[in-house]
Amino acid sequence: MHRTQPSRWIEAQPVGYWSGLAHATVTRHLRDAMARIDVTQPQYWVLNRVNGGPAAPSREEVVAQLTHLADGPHEITRVVDQLLHREWLRIDDGQRLHLTDAGEAARARLRELATEVRTVVHKGISDEEYVAALKVLRKMVANVEGDGVPGSPF
Repeated sequence: MHRTQPSRWIEAQPVGYWSGLAHATVTRHLRDAMARIDVTQPQYWVLNRVNGGPAAPSREEVVAQLTHLADGPHEITRVVDQLLHREWLRIDDGQRLHLTDAGEAARARLRELATEVRTVVHKGISDEEYVAALKVLRKMVANVEGDGVPGSPF
Protein backbone atom coordinates (compact mmCIF):
# COMPACT_ATOMS: atom_id res chain seq x y z
CA MET A 1 0.00 0.00 0.00
CA HIS A 2 2.83 2.39 0.73
CA ARG A 3 4.16 1.91 -2.83
CA THR A 4 0.98 3.17 -4.55
CA GLN A 5 0.72 6.35 -2.54
CA PRO A 6 3.31 8.35 -4.57
CA SER A 7 1.60 7.30 -7.81
CA ARG A 8 -1.77 8.55 -6.58
CA TRP A 9 -0.16 11.79 -5.47
CA ILE A 10 1.39 12.27 -8.93
CA GLU A 11 -1.86 11.37 -10.70
CA ALA A 12 -3.61 14.14 -8.77
CA GLN A 13 -1.15 16.83 -9.86
CA PRO A 14 -2.58 19.42 -12.27
CA VAL A 15 -1.09 19.06 -15.76
CA GLY A 16 -1.60 22.76 -16.46
CA TYR A 17 0.63 23.73 -13.57
CA TRP A 18 3.44 21.32 -14.47
CA SER A 19 3.29 21.91 -18.23
CA GLY A 20 3.28 25.66 -17.62
CA LEU A 21 6.19 25.43 -15.20
CA ALA A 22 8.12 23.22 -17.63
CA HIS A 23 7.49 25.70 -20.45
CA ALA A 24 8.53 28.72 -18.39
CA THR A 25 11.62 27.04 -16.91
CA VAL A 26 12.94 25.57 -20.16
CA THR A 27 12.23 28.76 -22.11
CA ARG A 28 13.98 30.88 -19.47
CA HIS A 29 17.00 28.54 -19.48
CA LEU A 30 17.25 28.68 -23.29
CA ARG A 31 16.78 32.45 -23.44
CA ASP A 32 19.38 32.99 -20.70
CA ALA A 33 21.88 30.87 -22.65
CA MET A 34 21.15 32.84 -25.82
CA ALA A 35 21.41 36.17 -24.00
CA ARG A 36 24.97 35.30 -22.99
CA ILE A 37 25.86 35.47 -26.69
CA ASP A 38 23.62 38.50 -27.35
CA VAL A 39 20.91 36.69 -29.30
CA THR A 40 17.21 36.18 -28.63
CA GLN A 41 15.01 33.16 -29.20
CA PRO A 42 12.84 35.04 -31.74
CA GLN A 43 16.01 35.91 -33.68
CA TYR A 44 16.80 32.20 -33.81
CA TRP A 45 13.26 31.47 -35.06
CA VAL A 46 13.67 34.00 -37.87
CA LEU A 47 17.10 32.72 -38.89
CA ASN A 48 15.74 29.18 -39.04
CA ARG A 49 12.65 30.21 -40.99
CA VAL A 50 14.63 32.18 -43.56
CA ASN A 51 16.97 29.21 -43.95
CA GLY A 52 14.32 26.49 -43.82
CA GLY A 53 12.07 26.77 -46.84
CA PRO A 54 12.27 25.70 -50.46
CA ALA A 55 12.21 29.36 -51.52
CA ALA A 56 13.40 32.53 -49.85
CA PRO A 57 10.50 34.05 -47.86
CA SER A 58 9.37 37.65 -47.84
CA ARG A 59 9.29 39.68 -44.64
CA GLU A 60 5.49 39.36 -44.62
CA GLU A 61 5.67 35.55 -44.90
CA VAL A 62 8.14 35.30 -42.01
CA VAL A 63 6.01 37.59 -39.86
CA ALA A 64 2.82 35.65 -40.68
CA GLN A 65 4.44 32.30 -39.94
CA LEU A 66 6.12 33.23 -36.65
CA THR A 67 3.90 35.82 -34.96
CA HIS A 68 1.86 33.15 -33.14
CA LEU A 69 5.07 32.17 -31.29
CA ALA A 70 6.04 35.72 -30.38
CA ASP A 71 5.34 37.80 -27.29
CA GLY A 72 3.42 40.37 -29.31
CA PRO A 73 2.15 41.18 -32.80
CA HIS A 74 5.11 43.40 -33.73
CA GLU A 75 7.99 41.36 -32.30
CA ILE A 76 8.87 39.40 -35.44
CA THR A 77 8.85 42.55 -37.59
CA ARG A 78 11.32 44.10 -35.13
CA VAL A 79 13.46 40.97 -35.14
CA VAL A 80 13.71 41.05 -38.95
CA ASP A 81 14.84 44.67 -38.68
CA GLN A 82 17.41 43.76 -36.01
CA LEU A 83 18.82 40.96 -38.15
CA LEU A 84 18.99 43.22 -41.20
CA HIS A 85 20.82 45.80 -39.08
CA ARG A 86 23.26 43.13 -37.84
CA GLU A 87 23.74 42.10 -41.45
CA TRP A 88 22.67 38.55 -40.68
CA LEU A 89 19.88 38.94 -43.25
CA ARG A 90 19.72 40.68 -46.59
CA ILE A 91 16.82 41.54 -48.88
CA ASP A 92 17.09 40.79 -52.60
CA ASP A 93 15.53 42.80 -55.45
CA GLY A 94 12.38 40.68 -55.20
CA GLN A 95 11.98 41.62 -51.52
CA ARG A 96 12.96 38.11 -50.38
CA LEU A 97 15.02 37.50 -47.25
CA HIS A 98 18.29 35.55 -47.31
CA LEU A 99 20.89 34.69 -44.68
CA THR A 100 24.25 36.33 -45.09
CA ASP A 101 27.41 34.35 -44.30
CA ALA A 102 27.38 35.95 -40.85
CA GLY A 103 23.72 35.01 -40.45
CA GLU A 104 24.39 31.41 -41.39
CA ALA A 105 27.31 31.29 -38.94
CA ALA A 106 25.04 32.67 -36.20
CA ARG A 107 22.29 30.18 -37.07
CA ALA A 108 24.74 27.28 -36.93
CA ARG A 109 26.11 28.47 -33.56
CA LEU A 110 22.59 28.83 -32.19
CA ARG A 111 21.77 25.33 -33.40
CA GLU A 112 24.76 24.05 -31.42
CA LEU A 113 23.64 26.03 -28.39
CA ALA A 114 20.09 24.67 -28.66
CA THR A 115 21.54 21.14 -28.79
CA GLU A 116 23.62 21.86 -25.68
CA VAL A 117 20.55 23.19 -23.85
CA ARG A 118 18.52 20.17 -24.96
CA THR A 119 21.19 17.88 -23.47
CA VAL A 120 20.86 19.63 -20.11
CA VAL A 121 17.06 19.62 -20.20
CA HIS A 122 16.87 15.95 -21.22
CA LYS A 123 19.42 14.67 -18.70
CA GLY A 124 18.14 11.42 -17.18
CA ILE A 125 15.22 11.22 -19.64
CA SER A 126 15.26 8.51 -22.30
CA ASP A 127 14.09 9.21 -25.82
CA GLU A 128 11.19 6.83 -25.19
CA GLU A 129 10.12 8.76 -22.06
CA TYR A 130 10.35 12.05 -23.95
CA VAL A 131 8.27 10.77 -26.86
CA ALA A 132 5.69 9.31 -24.45
CA ALA A 133 5.42 12.64 -22.60
CA LEU A 134 4.91 14.53 -25.87
CA LYS A 135 2.28 12.07 -27.02
CA VAL A 136 0.38 12.52 -23.76
CA LEU A 137 0.54 16.32 -23.96
CA ARG A 138 -0.50 16.32 -27.63
CA LYS A 139 -3.42 14.03 -26.81
CA MET A 140 -4.51 16.34 -23.98
CA VAL A 141 -4.45 19.31 -26.34
CA ALA A 142 -6.40 17.35 -28.95
CA ASN A 143 -8.93 16.34 -26.30
CA VAL A 144 -9.57 19.99 -25.54
CA GLU A 145 -9.19 21.58 -28.99
CA GLY A 146 -10.03 18.65 -31.26
CA ASP A 147 -7.99 17.09 -34.03
CA GLY A 148 -5.81 19.28 -36.21
CA VAL A 149 -4.56 21.45 -33.36
CA PRO A 150 -3.83 25.01 -34.60
CA GLY A 151 -0.15 25.84 -34.39
CA SER A 152 0.86 22.20 -34.05
CA PRO A 153 4.29 21.56 -35.56
CA PHE A 154 3.04 18.23 -36.96
